[in-house]
Amino acid sequence: MIQRIQSIWLLLACVTISCLIFVPIVNTSIGSAQYLLTAQGIYEKVGEQSKQLEASLPVLISTIAIALLALFNIFNFRKRALQKRIALVTIVLIIGLSFWCSQYAKKIPGGLENANYNVGLFLPVISIFFILLAIRGINNDEKLIKSADRLR
Repeated sequence: MIQRIQSIWLLLACVTISCLIFVPIVNTSIGSAQYLLTAQGIYEKVGEQSKQLEASLPVLISTIAIALLALFNIFNFRKRALQKRIALVTIVLIIGLSFWCSQYAKKIPGGLENANYNVGLFLPVISIFFILLAIRGINNDEKLIKSADRLR
């Protein structure tokens, strides 16, 4: 059913991974310049002015695709086995995206030695946690349906 708890968990996972687009993952300061890394790219902020140094369109597209996959998975409520498989694929894709972002973070000026880690670093982990809770909800639905079938 669409009103089950796993729909809420999948929606929260979608929103969490979507926040990765706007929330900085890593930032570092060199002199008066501050460098930020988001899923959109590397930004240099000097005073109030901000300009994009390097765009990361593949990371941005991947982040949006993973968020849409989690959102699409909400509507597979009638096919629980497929819903679980898509949730597991989403977890693997989030892990891959996290690795990709970590490799991309090495390009930030000043390196990662002096970098400050922001909330964006923990968003993929939170999203994976929400998807795991959704899988648990799907398993509970399967148990409920199997027990109802035994009663018939």
